[in-house]
Amino acid sequence: MFTGIIEELGTIRRLALAGSSGSISIGARKVLNGTKIGDSIAVNGICLTVTSLDAGGFTADVMAETIRRSNLGAARPGEKVNLERAMAADGRFGGHLVSGHIDGTGRIVSYRQEENAVWVSIEAEPAILRLIVEKGSVCIDGISLTVASVSFTSFQVSVIPHTGEETTLLKKKPGDLVNLENDIIGKYVEKLLGSGFVSSEKKKNSGEMTVKFLEKYL
Repeated sequence: MFTGIIEELGTIRRLALAGSSGSISIGARKVLNGTKIGDSIAVNGICLTVTSLDAGGFTADVMAETIRRSNLGAARPGEKVNLERAMAADGRFGGHLVSGHIDGTGRIVSYRQEENAVWVSIEAEPAILRLIVEKGSVCIDGISLTVASVSFTSFQVSVIPHTGEETTLLKKKPGDLVNLENDIIGKYVEKLLGSGFVSSEKKKNSGEMTVKFLEKYL
């Protein structure tokens, strides 16, 4: 698990794909501290397993599902990427629960400056937008951000200067693809609501969706 708080900007050294799978080599420094082969590092929000380490970076395998779901297939050597090591159990939890499992991609529509912040508008598919709520959390290229507003075709986030400086988001341009991960809590709630389980349990509880019911099953 991750928090969506970016630790370092890495650089793609090599992306070797045969068909839709292969390996990626990332140049990095900070995230190498304490990292061992087999550990997880989020690369633009994608949870990857470290397969080798050297003094200047690490290598990870990339499977076909990762290429299908993310923007990694369009990445190029020299490109900057957001990096985060897996969450430490004794560390501060500054973002939100991020699994590193990408739901799909969105496309940057526009940037708009508002005093010290920048509003970023991102277009996404209905399957992703239905789980994005105003003031909820979303992970964009591995960055934990708060949703400022949502429309039928897009959503907006407001980026503070620190986040802009420490991540790749404001270095992209309109039309670029970004990786999106919905809030994991929303996914489980949708699963329960669509399974028929919640409906049957509501009947047992006089049709009321109570706090007690939610505490028991969510």
